Amino acid sequence: MDSILDKMNKIPLAEWVDDAMSWLTTTFRTSFTFIKDNGKAVMEQTADWLKDVPAIVFIIALVLLAFFITGKKFGLSIFTLLGLLLVYNQGLWPQLMDTFNLVIYASLLSVIIGVPTGILMAKSDTAEKIIKPILDFMQTMPAFVYLIPAVAFFGIGLVPGVFASIIFALPPTVRMTNLGIRQVPKELVEATDSFGSTASQKLFKVELPLAKSTIMAGINQTVMLALSMVVIASMIGADGLGRNVVSALQRSQAGAGFVAGISLVILAIILDRLTQSLNKQKK
Repeated sequence: MDSILDKMNKIPLAEWVDDAMSWLTTTFRTSFTFIKDNGKAVMEQTADWLKDVPAIVFIIALVLLAFFITGKKFGLSIFTLLGLLLVYNQGLWPQLMDTFNLVIYASLLSVIIGVPTGILMAKSDTAEKIIKPILDFMQTMPAFVYLIPAVAFFGIGLVPGVFASIIFALPPTVRMTNLGIRQVPKELVEATDSFGSTASQKLFKVELPLAKSTIMAGINQTVMLALSMVVIASMIGADGLGRNVVSALQRSQAGAGFVAGISLVILAIILDRLTQSLNKQKK
């Protein structure tokens, strides 16, 4: 059996992928350059604005936001205050803002793409059958592989980092949007149809409000996955705490790596609890 397998011709899969990448890079070079240049300018400007805000002002604003979103409970507010003060004390505030900038853009673009895609899947069984395998592929492919097309299309820097983060973080929003809309009771949908509601009225006034909790759970996971890509994105030039982690790894600096890592954990917990509390408010 092994000899038969050995005699089989090797499928030139790698060559096909290389040819496809070359064709895409050449054909859409102008578009990729436009996205890279303009995306870089916008995101760098946003990062500069975040860094221009005094750290104490940003911390107080986030503490107040946590206080009111959690229903005037002090737990998250105190953690936010102490955690962000620790990051500032360690001299990692600019890197934190770079990381926050990357996560915000990756999450926002993932939601903008993911929610309409999830709605399409919920409305069309054919679309669901086509898109589901793509989502499976996106979720199971090692995250490092996403860096290859990101660099091929956009070079190195923040834009390819966001691009790779979107691919990795997008599936939960798509899946949960699809799931949430499909879980809306059929009786309610039939009732809206009987009253002569249009498709858009049914979607925006019945299905999306009832599916909001499920969709928000998907968005929460998208934000966490985008944050988890920070270290990997730093390998292709994205600024932020991930670069500190990689630098510490290369130099075997356990202390510096731990401080950068704990700063990422603090940001992750704050974003996770904020989005969870926002979801609870919207129920």
